[in-house]
Amino acid sequence: MSKLKRALIAIAGLGAWLAVFGFVLFAAAVMREPPQKDLKADAILVLTGGQTRIAEGARLLKEGRAKRMLISGVNKITRRDELMRLSGLPEEQFNCCVDLGYAALDTIGNAEEARDWADARDYHSIIVVTASYHMPRSLAELGRTLPNTELIPYPVVPKGFETEAWWLHFRTTRLLISEYLKFLPSAARFGVVRVLRPWHDSSFASAPIGSPET
Repeated sequence: MSKLKRALIAIAGLGAWLAVFGFVLFAAAVMREPPQKDLKADAILVLTGGQTRIAEGARLLKEGRAKRMLISGVNKITRRDELMRLSGLPEEQFNCCVDLGYAALDTIGNAEEARDWADARDYHSIIVVTASYHMPRSLAELGRTLPNTELIPYPVVPKGFETEAWWLHFRTTRLLISEYLKFLPSAARFGVVRVLRPWHDSSFASAPIGSPET
């Protein structure tokens, strides 16, 4: 076997090992039990995808954890009164303190929508509410568009998402692999932007305790 072939095999093997190792770290981060924390921020950002995300974001708003909330990625056919019902907020508070974002079609769009919303209101800290498996990708995209904003993750555990011995559950493992493959380009974009456009330290605060998602 030529030296070139051996080198190519070694590189391929190293690449495969790094991919597997990266996935293990990714899964460990998603499954890690978040520490208790007294939440407080300028605003709350809810990324659509599960009804409990909206309810959890609304609960944080109702508790006074932030003064305003954006629900990003709302389907254009979803009515405002339906979202108000899902939130459980009184009509007065929903109308005064909840903004609906209809422009975002994916996580990149969520990040751009959140950037415009936060910049317009001069917010410097945001509680991010989304599914636990979606949180790493969300923080990577938000960290790229909001480099000087403190992002405080509030992960919501989806119904049926197994956190104990997850590798024994095909549905959970498949979801983690799929999300990991989506996370890699987001992490690469985040890294490139950080190298090319240095900024002041932006805080990815330790994830506070989340809630189950239905």
